[in-house]
Amino acid sequence: MQKIVHRKTAGIIAGLAAVTLLAAGCSSDDNKDTAASATSAVASAASSAVDDAKDAGKVELTAADGSTVTLTGPIAAKYSAATDEQKADLGKPLTGDDASGTSDNGVVYQQFDGGVITARNGDAGTPAYITWGKIRDAWNVERNAEGMPSDDGEEGSEGPLGAATSDETVNGDVRESTFEHGTITWNSATNKVTVTVMGKEVPAN
Repeated sequence: MQKIVHRKTAGIIAGLAAVTLLAAGCSSDDNKDTAASATSAVASAASSAVDDAKDAGKVELTAADGSTVTLTGPIAAKYSAATDEQKADLGKPLTGDDASGTSDNGVVYQQFDGGVITARNGDAGTPAYITWGKIRDAWNVERNAEGMPSDDGEEGSEGPLGAATSDETVNGDVRESTFEHGTITWNSATNKVTVTVMGKEVPAN
């Protein structure tokens, strides 16, 4: 994606430069200053466009400890597209060894105070999703291959549910998130969490 941006930027810059040189060639001595100013403007625009291209796809946030956390790729795109309410609910990004990175199965993630953003991989254009609350808690329960809670099982995207495939949706009192191999719902009226793995309901925790 960045290569496309650079090619488009180069084309625009080349076009502007050609117009400037043409204007300079047709100008009288009295207009040399104008031509020089135009050339300077093109150079400035070129520099700015390159800087913008380099920064595209990055979001810098301040963590609770004051350090800067840089989001990139699908994670940055998802955060940028989030509503102000979603950003407030996510809170500050976490730092540390397990706060962000790439899982063994290729899923990229960034943990926040109030949730996590994940994507199936770090490729440009890959959709990313927000998971939080009771649904996130149930997703993070260690489970065996059948989805049953197990001390020697796997959690999150590496568990039997797999990677997230949707944001949380709301239907009345029921909130639901979908995953590669199942769903998790939370009923806010009854506080019940329902976990389904490969079509079979399993204990939430």
